[in-house]
Amino acid sequence: MNKPLILVVEDDTPVRNLITTTLKTNDYRYLVAANGETAILEASSHNPDIVLLDLGLPDMDGVQVIRSIRSWSNLPILVISARSEDSDKIEALDAGADDYLTKPFSVEELLARLRVTQRRLSYMNTEHTAQSSVFVNGKLRVDYAGGCAYLDGQELHLTPIEYKLLCLLSRNVGKVLTHTYITQNIWGRSWENDVASLRVFMATLRKKLESEPDSPQYIQTHIGVGYRMMKVE
Repeated sequence: MNKPLILVVEDDTPVRNLITTTLKTNDYRYLVAANGETAILEASSHNPDIVLLDLGLPDMDGVQVIRSIRSWSNLPILVISARSEDSDKIEALDAGADDYLTKPFSVEELLARLRVTQRRLSYMNTEHTAQSSVFVNGKLRVDYAGGCAYLDGQELHLTPIEYKLLCLLSRNVGKVLTHTYITQNIWGRSWENDVASLRVFMATLRKKLESEPDSPQYIQTHIGVGYRMMKVE
């Protein structure tokens, strides 16, 4: 897999240098921006493959940058921020961020998140395929046209809601989906009762997907935030 072009948006010089040194050492190509205005200009001019974005920028909040980029592009955005509250994570993810890494972070974790994002890029590059395409992830196979799913060759007997959840997660593999995003896509609204229902349906879906529910392979929970389907090798 070719290394992607990464836009690093960070106004703190030591942190920016840490990130760019890590990228350079691992043969990634990169651009840098120290504020939101430059970030938006660089993103629109150079069309990077991934954006690493700090939220605390000197000229605007990073969430504004996310919304601006999302108005014209679906490129992956990984937030790297000192803001650790669930409300901050949810706001960024609901605005369109794909992942959220809290400062301080380890170089190893940053590289792991980039690898996850690269795998998602490979799926994004095939999003032009017809709705009749088949999604395959490890032993899981979802036939969108046929409206059915299989695990290790055996058809999964899913309720309509479970199947809609599976399709939504699989079409966003590697991306954290917030409770609000999921409930709005499944029920067309986001009420407190819908989040409680979501947890129930997600639990029943997991029982059918995971051989070891306590050590899930396919669906990862981000407590207080939402869920993510992991790419299974």
